[in-house]
Amino acid sequence: MTRIRMRHTLWALLLLPFAAQAELPFDTATAERQTIAQERILDGRVEAVQRSTISAQTSGRIREIYVDVDDFVEVDELLVRVSDTEQQARVSQAEGDLADARARFNEARSEFDRIEDVFERGVVSRSEFDRAEAALGSARARLRSAEGRVEEAREQLGYTEVYAPYSGIVTERHVEVGESVSPGSPLLSGISLDQLRVAVDVPQRLIHNVRERRSAEVLLNGDRVAAESLTIFPYADPASSTFRIRVNLPEQQDLGLFPGMFVKTAFVVEDVERLLVPVEAVVYRSEVIAVYVVDEDDRVAFRQVRVGRQHDGMIEILGGLDDDERVALDPVHAQIYLKEHQQVNR
Repeated sequence: MTRIRMRHTLWALLLLPFAAQAELPFDTATAERQTIAQERILDGRVEAVQRSTISAQTSGRIREIYVDVDDFVEVDELLVRVSDTEQQARVSQAEGDLADARARFNEARSEFDRIEDVFERGVVSRSEFDRAEAALGSARARLRSAEGRVEEAREQLGYTEVYAPYSGIVTERHVEVGESVSPGSPLLSGISLDQLRVAVDVPQRLIHNVRERRSAEVLLNGDRVAAESLTIFPYADPASSTFRIRVNLPEQQDLGLFPGMFVKTAFVVEDVERLLVPVEAVVYRSEVIAVYVVDEDDRVAFRQVRVGRQHDGMIEILGGLDDDERVALDPVHAQIYLKEHQQVNR
């Protein structure tokens, strides 16, 4: 009798729902609709914010070039040296003129001090005093003019050494050693990778929402880089009716970007409702994307779904799942649980 009772008890347990025999060995989450930002993804081109061509500011011959294309240079690093014979001569001449003007000024000041002293005692006439005062003013003006010429000559001498205005990479060299240059002649071109931006042409139909939201992210190999700011051009291209937007990226970050590269840029245009589940609930098997759905009786089913974008640890479910349905947060244990359940029910 005891064995018969045990067999009946065993069959009774097998006939009960599996959830009644044990708790689920994994956590679940409920699919819920949430309001999220809808995006439009557009192509953009990476640009360097700091890019320039250094030109000569004085005349002479190129004596030395210290860098070449693809060289990295630090800010204030010496790049090019121009012959300075003419500039040195101008500095020497200007300094000589300054010394002469200073001597004449000192002489005129001494003469004025003497005339002023005797004029106060009534020894000399007013006209003599006025002439001494005028001579002192003229000497002072010549001294200032000579000082200005010295500063100008020294500045021209300083132009014979060309320094990097910022840290960056040399992209082009326009001169060779021995070439003659004059003010305005291009010497070197370069860019800085410390500060980059992405130029995007946005269609006219989207520009109003983009201008209101002013939010964008650059998509890089699965990662997203939030824009530091947006610069929106106040006019449309008459040929394409698109608005140019500059997406300014954070400074001094190794993003693996270089000027000229194409990247995808996501702009927030409006808020929409989407069905979301945690990212860990979705399982990828070859070309199949699915979740393990748990019903009210804790029965588990493998169901294929269509997914969209991810949002802070959640992922959009575009099809295959309804509101308030539960999904397993541990697909591995859910698969084991499902197999065991099927075996028991056979």
